[in-house]
Amino acid sequence: MKEINVNQITEAIASMAADIACIYDPAVFSAIQKASSNERDEKSKTVMDMLLKNAEIAQKERIPLCQDTGLMIVWLHVGQDVHFVGGNINEAVNEGVRKGYTENYLRASSVDDPLYDRKNTKDNTPAILYTDFIEGDHVEIEVMAKGFGSENKSALKMLTPADGEEGVKKFVLETIKNAGPNACPPFVVGVGIGGTFDLCAKLSKEAMLRSIDHSNPDPRYKALEDTLLEEANALKIGPMGFHGATTALKIQIKQAPTHIAGLPVAVNICCHVCRHAKKVIS
Repeated sequence: MKEINVNQITEAIASMAADIACIYDPAVFSAIQKASSNERDEKSKTVMDMLLKNAEIAQKERIPLCQDTGLMIVWLHVGQDVHFVGGNINEAVNEGVRKGYTENYLRASSVDDPLYDRKNTKDNTPAILYTDFIEGDHVEIEVMAKGFGSENKSALKMLTPADGEEGVKKFVLETIKNAGPNACPPFVVGVGIGGTFDLCAKLSKEAMLRSIDHSNPDPRYKALEDTLLEEANALKIGPMGFHGATTALKIQIKQAPTHIAGLPVAVNICCHVCRHAKKVIS
């Protein structure tokens, strides 16, 4: 049995929260560079170059890439031979978020009640926390900071098996089209297929944790990702809505088994920043 002090979880989350607020994922940065060089529309190319310049300034001066520093979502993949010591793991996760946001002067965006009070919690807690168990004596931590300009444009639909691949494509593209310029394209789009109403939404977010350098390992879903990306870019929404060639940088699909009568599909829209990171504690 491996003992891991919860303070290690706190410090890891605090560090990742600070880093992803100010530094692009290298794969996303490279994708924007490539897309910028491929843009032929003058306004769209100017926008892409501005995004790259913004990224350089943010990293150099250690300031946020965007004023919306997002809600924190945390995944803890806990080794079955791990025993946490030193405190409560849920409190440790939230302390990491609190520390990361307050000590780095990141905007606190969380409110305590969704409908009535809506009082800002002042430190971006509580985090949205998912846990599962894996083999081994280590903990894998994944974090995502999700801004709501794009989150608000996400959608879920309970399709039927008869809708098939064409129904999935139609819904994904409709969601991207409805997002338009309001969700800060070019997008990274996570698509969850299968499971239940709640699981497919989770899958759509987890799909975006995968590096955009990598596609779905199933060749059928990879082909669907490629087709959706081509058709999304054919919408000509373009960078920040200026009708260029790059509406999306990548479409990421994650699938799961489902009921014989169901075909749940969730589409999670993410702006070009797509802030996420991973650390292993052992």
